Amino acid sequence: MAEFLSLREAVSRYIHDGDAVCLEGFTHLIPFAAGHEIIRQEKRELTLIRMTPDLIYDQMIGAGCAKKLIFSWGGNPGVGSLHRMRDAVERNWPNTLEIFEHSHAAMACAYEAGAAGLPFAVLRGYVGSDLPKVNTQIKFINCPFTDERLAAVPSVRPDVAVIHAQRADRNGNVLIEGIVGIQKEVVLAAKRSIVTVEEIVDDLGASVNACVLPAWAITAIVEAPKGASPSYALGYYDRDNAFYKSWDEIARDRETFLTWLQHNVFEKGAAS
Repeated sequence: MAEFLSLREAVSRYIHDGDAVCLEGFTHLIPFAAGHEIIRQEKRELTLIRMTPDLIYDQMIGAGCAKKLIFSWGGNPGVGSLHRMRDAVERNWPNTLEIFEHSHAAMACAYEAGAAGLPFAVLRGYVGSDLPKVNTQIKFINCPFTDERLAAVPSVRPDVAVIHAQRADRNGNVLIEGIVGIQKEVVLAAKRSIVTVEEIVDDLGASVNACVLPAWAITAIVEAPKGASPSYALGYYDRDNAFYKSWDEIARDRETFLTWLQHNVFEKGAAS
């Protein structure tokens, strides 16, 4: 059953060195505040899993949190590369980063399989792709009914799922509106989950067919206004496109990045 904690306490209690951690959100409701708290607490040796690693994973990788990345696309949306990720992969800075790249379809299926408690996901995919040559997580099996050759990938069953949402009620139920992505599946697949929200309310005001995560599926809820910024939260604030553009220059140089990290993550957290 969900409990209400501060962000600092939730991360300290439920994310440990060496954990497999998913911070999910597809262009929308990306849990930046939680990612920054993970950086501040200097979590290490994490396996980071995400369909679309963007700025928050670039920051976490550059801060030395990650040893492995499982993903299906990585970049600064509409801008270019993730320079801290590239530095880790190409030059082992600040440490070596092992990567496992999948297709979007495979990642989505892997999350769904994890939510269902299954050990792997099966899909029609990777035909003509070179990814199986470089990703040992991709296997092929024959259907026991038709003998069709199918791709199989391990399900995503992380130690911790972290997502951001609009609202939680005082009973611990969470409402997600707008682009849902894979958030509900990762919470259901994970051993533990932290959900940051814009506000805690008496009534969610959920409409018919709304995406509501029940309190029994959530470990901790944190009230974190603007917890998805510089991404956006439908109904609360817009995407900060200027920051996404500026990140390209910030992340290119190690010293510039470390200075930004000190001022905007470590010092900001100490002041809050």
